[in-house]
Amino acid sequence: MQHENPDYQLSVETPSVDDYLRLRVISGLSPKGREAAETGLPNTIHAAIIRYQEQAVAMGRIIGDNGCFYQVVDIAVDPEHQGRGLGKMIVENLVDYVQANAPDGAYCSLIADGPAKYLYEKFGFKPVTPKSIGMAFKVTRS
Repeated sequence: MQHENPDYQLSVETPSVDDYLRLRVISGLSPKGREAAETGLPNTIHAAIIRYQEQAVAMGRIIGDNGCFYQVVDIAVDPEHQGRGLGKMIVENLVDYVQANAPDGAYCSLIADGPAKYLYEKFGFKPVTPKSIGMAFKVTRS
């Protein structure tokens, strides 16, 4: 998908640690630690970022085992650039990657926060409730 504004450039690459940490916080996602980001980002299967005037303003990643399971994570758009279709561009790139590269029968999932579910539905994601529910826990070190 080519965006109508040439100032926005989509690039297939994993975000830098600094961009990752910044975009998560300013977009309202939970903050992550630098050490966790430095360890986790190199394990990305596929990622896309969008730059505006050389600065990363949106990102998204795919993580998983690169065979049976893929998870869409870290969809984040700088609030100053929201409402311009950037999230849609990112999700489209990630879904296109999975469709082109994952084996038949692979399971691609995500956790949708609030109204983001309407964006994800446009790409074929469907709620798994009531048959299944998302569950998680957060590691806390004292």
